[in-house]
Amino acid sequence: MQPLNLPPYAASLKEEKGKQYIFDPIRKKWVVLTPEEWVRQHFLNFMRQLGYPEGLTAVERLVVVNGLRQRSDVLLYNRQGKPALIVECKAPHIPINQTTLSQAARYNIPLKVGWLVLTNGLQHYCLRLNAEGRHEVLKEMPDFETINATPVG
Repeated sequence: MQPLNLPPYAASLKEEKGKQYIFDPIRKKWVVLTPEEWVRQHFLNFMRQLGYPEGLTAVERLVVVNGLRQRSDVLLYNRQGKPALIVECKAPHIPINQTTLSQAARYNIPLKVGWLVLTNGLQHYCLRLNAEGRHEVLKEMPDFETINATPVG
């Protein structure tokens, strides 16, 4: 897999019946290794390094938007159990653009988080949202305590 603009980590990999798998410690299972999954697992590792608790992190969480069932890549909850941050992961060859932002914003309609992160493993954008629907693009990813201290929705 392609090197990413994220801290390296010792991913648990295996091959079975000609397919590559990576172990997801959040879901506690082996998943097919796709370019997007490679990005997601690296970003989850980065989140752990910033103090984001695995117990408050969900992967591929069901989100119903206008009656449509969709799945958010990563959803972080605060200590009160409320959704606080959405991470939208793309494969490295997929550009991070308005379409990516719109996808994460759709997931946020029912979730009402205060933070969005968009990443393809090479480029990363962290946005802080306010009550008026405006956003501020941050220069770096905040730690968990900053996310946890931000009022939700």
